[in-house]
Amino acid sequence: MIIINIWYILLTIITLSLLILIHELGHFLVARSFNVAIKEFAIGMGPKLLSKTSKKSGIIYSLRLFPIGGYVAMVGEDEESEDEDALNKKTVWQRMAITAAGAVMNLLLGIILMAVVVVMSPAIGGTTVLRFTEENALSEQSGLRIGDEILEVDGARVHIASELAYEIMRNGSEPVDIKIKRDSETMLLTDVKFPTIISDGVEFGMTDFVVLAVEKSFGNVVKQSFFRSTSTVKMIWQSLLDLITGRYGLDQMSGPIGVTTAVSEAASTSVVDFLYLVVVITMNLGIFNLLPLPALDGGRLLFQIVELIRRKPIKPELEGYVHFAGILLLLLLMAVVSLNDIMKLLS
Repeated sequence: MIIINIWYILLTIITLSLLILIHELGHFLVARSFNVAIKEFAIGMGPKLLSKTSKKSGIIYSLRLFPIGGYVAMVGEDEESEDEDALNKKTVWQRMAITAAGAVMNLLLGIILMAVVVVMSPAIGGTTVLRFTEENALSEQSGLRIGDEILEVDGARVHIASELAYEIMRNGSEPVDIKIKRDSETMLLTDVKFPTIISDGVEFGMTDFVVLAVEKSFGNVVKQSFFRSTSTVKMIWQSLLDLITGRYGLDQMSGPIGVTTAVSEAASTSVVDFLYLVVVITMNLGIFNLLPLPALDGGRLLFQIVELIRRKPIKPELEGYVHFAGILLLLLLMAVVSLNDIMKLLS
């Protein structure tokens, strides 16, 4: 068991390191395309484990001890520089492209991996009710019938099974309105009820029916990949909003320890489950980094947008102080979340 756990820890470290590599590679490639002078390309934080300096470009490529981040150190990033290839000498649009490139790479990777997940899945589902999971199911009592094609759940359009399941999970703790197509006629079912479950103090709705599988054709694979990707982005974004509004507490967040537990469970189940978890993590990384918070890419984008409006940059020293304070707050948040993960393991 200890050996298995060690392998899962290594798998988590490798997975997170690769996702960080993809993120930083986005910054690096776009910066290089604009001829920005780069001092170091690092994966991980803390002391160096390995490093190599390019004789051609002078860039230091390094692997650092702690797999909790990475960075591309560019000339003129947090200071004024007279180097014509410094970041501060580039146009604000070029700097915005460089800043956003990391998150974009994570989201693109998520979309690609989602297509792999769909292709590898034994079956893909639509939104037509095939059968109910129990006799006198709550949704059946509310008017839903076998053969109904579900079009909307509480006003949210659903195209595939995973979108349908998510909307019911999120909104089905209370009766919802469902738009369906029955015998070529569109109709609205009001106050449809679903069974519920309480997890970590939060109530969720549960589907009480099975949907009809659809043919795994090229068109359906593209459709499933697209809508599963957009649904995942929506899920992540709404989860972040739920943290802000208080629907979820900090105890619902997971740090590296919680991620390791999730990776262990997914990897021990199937390759498809593991790949889908990687999709969620990489998209989470991309979206979280775009939040307009200090020390994140979104925080830097916010300063650049202000620069566009003011038509002059904010002093690098002031921006540096703000991002440093953000780093301290993020480290504090990581410590709190990690402590919560440890308490979950011990409980």
